[in-house]
Amino acid sequence: MKILVINGPNINMLGIREPGVYGSQSYGELLRLLGIWADELGLEMEHYQSNHEGCLVDKIQEAYGRFDGIVINPAAYTHTSIAILDALKAVGIPAVEVHISDVKAREDFRQISYAGRACVKTIMGQGLDGYRQAMAFLKEYLYH
Repeated sequence: MKILVINGPNINMLGIREPGVYGSQSYGELLRLLGIWADELGLEMEHYQSNHEGCLVDKIQEAYGRFDGIVINPAAYTHTSIAILDALKAVGIPAVEVHISDVKAREDFRQISYAGRACVKTIMGQGLDGYRQAMAFLKEYLYH
């Protein structure tokens, strides 16, 4: 089973950006953990991060026919990008939306998730472990 993990804008700044909201672990630490979790779950995993909406859309489109599932943290584009929503719908690959923080407990403008409308599940407020939960959920979802 092959999973694509996609991260949107500013996720590469983990550990620097608002550690009170996103924690003190770095993006490098997230990548290290993703590799460990993929191995533990018996998954083949590729990861991608971009601060640019069109690049994220391109990566989702490139996943068609290559990946069984997508774990996506669209970050700020969660609340603004119909293009990411449309790309997820177009490829039809089961996706899980992940947010490190509890978005529901944050600002009003963060209460809308366009990408989430194309996802089979949303996990939020679990810190980096939300990615592990998303990968495990996809494995179960796709194979049981």
